[in-house]
Amino acid sequence: RVCYDVLGVSRQASKAEIARAYRQLARQYHPDRYRGEPAGGEDNGAQAAHEKFLLIAAAYETLKDEETRKDYDYMLDHPEEYYRHYYHYYRRRLAPKVDVTIVILVTVCAISVFQFFSWWSSYNEAINYLASVPKYRIQATEIARQQGLLNKTKEKGKNRRSKEEIREEEEEIIKDIIKNKIDIKGGYQKPKIYDILLFQILLAPFYWCKYIVWYCWWIYCFTIKGQEYGVEEKLYIIRRYMKMSQSQFDSLEDHQKETFLERQLWIRENYEVYKREQEEELKKKMAMDPRWKRYRRWMKNEGPGRLTFIDD
Repeated sequence: RVCYDVLGVSRQASKAEIARAYRQLARQYHPDRYRGEPAGGEDNGAQAAHEKFLLIAAAYETLKDEETRKDYDYMLDHPEEYYRHYYHYYRRRLAPKVDVTIVILVTVCAISVFQFFSWWSSYNEAINYLASVPKYRIQATEIARQQGLLNKTKEKGKNRRSKEEIREEEEEIIKDIIKNKIDIKGGYQKPKIYDILLFQILLAPFYWCKYIVWYCWWIYCFTIKGQEYGVEEKLYIIRRYMKMSQSQFDSLEDHQKETFLERQLWIRENYEVYKREQEEELKKKMAMDPRWKRYRRWMKNEGPGRLTFIDD
């Protein structure tokens, strides 16, 4: 059945005309209001009215929405495109009720908030740990005394504080000095707002353009013109050979980076020699490690692949 014929309107009918025709037919054939008595009897008449009402409702649901009506008109004009009609129908039926863009945006914002507070928690844990290490605590206490932050003066009257309050204040002063004087790098560094996922996505086009410009500059300077590498360029090549991220490489000590430069590790052959040396040194350390010896002994005597009987 054609939906326009079911509602008794033409294909050029407006949305208001379709709604008016639906209301008239719905009042006429609604099972609770139907009063007609066809020849088949009252029960058959009510059943026929119910089926007619469902047909009218289905026709109206198809034509009341502009997009759905557009797809339906296309189906009437192109009945041979069988699978295309199924695709359009189920795409609308299974389409999410909420815009996917909103879902993605809310998810990214939630991940970014969790990421930021997680980094702050790790940073505070690092500060609390450094405040408990004697080496850093003594240095921070000495700096606080030099700045006059820990000069104890006797308090009298109402302004007098308990020892617990004074101790908490001193602890906060020491932590603040550690925050300002120690540059924490790596996974426990101070979080920055533009490092979270949301800002990384927003700034992605800028980073891509910046990388393309930098790469073209690299090719022009060091491939075409044959210039010598600077310190930053040498460290960049070494970091790429080591397959380390920027934060991991920044967390290395300065004397390690100086050693890399002294050994000219930006040259591939020198780096391969250095890599083999490190692997050999690691094997020696593992061979001399008591825990590693115990593990090898256990693997030899009682590890997988060996059957043993347990004495009663």
